[in-house]
Amino acid sequence: MAVASRQTTPGYAAPQDDDPADWLRLIRSRRIGPATFHKLMAEHGSAAEALRALPEIAKAAGVENYELCPMGVVVAEMKAARAAGAVMLRWGVGAYPALLREIADAPPVLWAQGDVGLLARPMIALVGARSASSLGLRMARRVGETLGAAGLVVVSGLARGVDAEAHQAALGTGTVAVQAGGVDHIYPAENAGLAAEILARGCRVSEQPMGLEPQTRHFPMRNRIISGLARAVVVVEAAAKSGSLITAEAALEQGREVFAVPGHPFDARAAGCNRLIRDGAVLVRSAQDILDALQIEVQGTRVVPLDVPVPTPAARPLREVTALHNMILARLGPSPVAEDQLIRDLDVPAATVLPELVTLELDGLIQRQSGGLLSRMS
Repeated sequence: MAVASRQTTPGYAAPQDDDPADWLRLIRSRRIGPATFHKLMAEHGSAAEALRALPEIAKAAGVENYELCPMGVVVAEMKAARAAGAVMLRWGVGAYPALLREIADAPPVLWAQGDVGLLARPMIALVGARSASSLGLRMARRVGETLGAAGLVVVSGLARGVDAEAHQAALGTGTVAVQAGGVDHIYPAENAGLAAEILARGCRVSEQPMGLEPQTRHFPMRNRIISGLARAVVVVEAAAKSGSLITAEAALEQGREVFAVPGHPFDARAAGCNRLIRDGAVLVRSAQDILDALQIEVQGTRVVPLDVPVPTPAARPLREVTALHNMILARLGPSPVAEDQLIRDLDVPAATVLPELVTLELDGLIQRQSGGLLSRMS
């Protein structure tokens, strides 16, 4: 199941000689999420110029006495990264993952530990239930081993259950763990041993500050990185409401293929996968189904990679985006509002509103609830 992406690429060339500290200071500044960061860079050409312009932009948007992230915070984070052996990957520069670069809300900065070279290889995301059944764990292990043997890197979220099994299965062939908190903060603690093995033999990445303990809102942000890194997402067991389905939805937004392993209708852990298959996801009986559907040809240990179409950029001035954000936030409160009703009230095309809803959700300003409802975070 793949749909035309509603996202657009950031649409600018990253200055190769920008000061990394400026990038970190910009993305760590208040009310600056990934999408806003890229709009500022596209309009101002460098992080330093964006930082100079930001207080006036904030003032024009009605935010008085705006203060940038203190330089001391940036210096402390970079010092902590050095102590942890983490390297900074900047969007569009050097070893930053090519596929992840093409999503609209790509992390401007990633901290990476371990074998960064794995990020240049073709990846498949393998995610699923934390409380997986023995059959689900066996399936995750077998798919992970087979994909790894075919030369693909397995990417997942270091959660318990299917994620942990997928990482374990691919340790010898290549695995990438995307963390919801800081790259040096292991969550859940029970996966500390696995995280250490991934550090030694694979790669761990995060967009969050060093040492950050993850909160609920960080997991959807992590999930869009998992799907953004991968050429496709495979879901093995998922409840009707689960983080794995958020990853699948992010994959569809990004124009990726979605695969799902079917399960018994009476098993709640299979409800999400069965729904994905009903809605068009490719049914998976084995890893060969994935390779066949993606037309990935295995030649020894070499994989002929899938070409993922890149959407055409459609940049909009930051002031227009800020005005739309303010309109959305003005119409939302603690009481949930239907998304389609909000779009009608705004009288703005859905194609314009939907990406900004994702941005506001990632920035922690709005919350998406079941049934297509939205509310403003307090």
